[in-house]
Amino acid sequence: MVGGGRDAFIGRVHRHAMALDARFDLVAGALSSQPEKALASGRDLGLRDERNHGSWQALLDHELSLPAEERVQVVAIVTPNHLHHEIALAFVEAGFHVVCDKPLVHTSEQADALVRAVARRGTVFGVTYNYGGYPMVRQAREMVRQGAIGEIRKVVVEYHQGWLATPLEGGNKQADWRTDPARSGIAGAIGDIGSHAENLAATVTGLEIESLCAELRTVVPGRRLDDDASVLLRFRGGAAGVLLASQIAAGCENDLRLRVFGSEGSLDWRQEDPNVLIHAPLAAPRQVLTRGSPWLSEAAQRACRIPAGHPEAFLEAFANIYRGVAADIDARLAGVAADPLDADYPHVEDGARGVRFIETVVASANSEARWTPI
Repeated sequence: MVGGGRDAFIGRVHRHAMALDARFDLVAGALSSQPEKALASGRDLGLRDERNHGSWQALLDHELSLPAEERVQVVAIVTPNHLHHEIALAFVEAGFHVVCDKPLVHTSEQADALVRAVARRGTVFGVTYNYGGYPMVRQAREMVRQGAIGEIRKVVVEYHQGWLATPLEGGNKQADWRTDPARSGIAGAIGDIGSHAENLAATVTGLEIESLCAELRTVVPGRRLDDDASVLLRFRGGAAGVLLASQIAAGCENDLRLRVFGSEGSLDWRQEDPNVLIHAPLAAPRQVLTRGSPWLSEAAQRACRIPAGHPEAFLEAFANIYRGVAADIDARLAGVAADPLDADYPHVEDGARGVRFIETVVASANSEARWTPI
């Protein structure tokens, strides 16, 4: 693991997720950009001294010095955004599999370079758009594929948080780097949570955005990046959409919601009630589908770990991404094609698409023309 040391929120989440199915062992790391903190963090987690490093470069050099069969197989990158590209590219070029947090990188040029490197080296590269790991999101995806709601006409995806409704910068580590253009990139809320919303809509519908019209606002005085975004979407094939992403929505915690409206019905899923999917057929009673039920799709069933009625949520969905990466690596080691329902995770190409989405939203918001092709 690179990043994710003491006081880091997402690194702890990654470690919980990768441990849930006993498919991974954390054996080496460079857990902070501050060498002393990195080493202390590694000791906290029980890393052996020889594999506990003060920098990611030292980690890479040491792993490459080992016989191939003794090296780590996967590197999890959980640093702030501005460090993703250099670290990910170095490990991919060295032949390691990678799991990287989102958004993938800062620019589409960096994203394209990663896509090319992964293709050239033949490595596994997962991006932790974790909401696609929820069983009922996978159920919604399968229902769309099977035509349960007919031809998609409109998509509405919203991600509202309220934690940045006040100026937390200057004392809150998470707020500090997420609102810093040098570390977060060209976008604030639209990059941090809007990228999740875009990926959720793409995962479920399979639609590609053709063009968009965006407004980005910076509501809190003195903040340097957007904290509120409203985006109109046009999809290839004629469907329309709306994407909202806000971190100044007072009273909201982690309110991610997707509604997909088709010619024969609609689907409605909310992350804060993740074990339920509402299916409203056009000419039949409204149905409440629940996680773990035997009549769900095979994709949804495989994403479940415990019986119906026992809630599964954020960590389990996150773990499904890691389980998909593990299945893909295992299949490659065995020289066989991976079962797509087992090796179900967002790839580097999904991360690259997310970067292009962020760039296009910013370009649209800064344009007089507004409708901007993607």
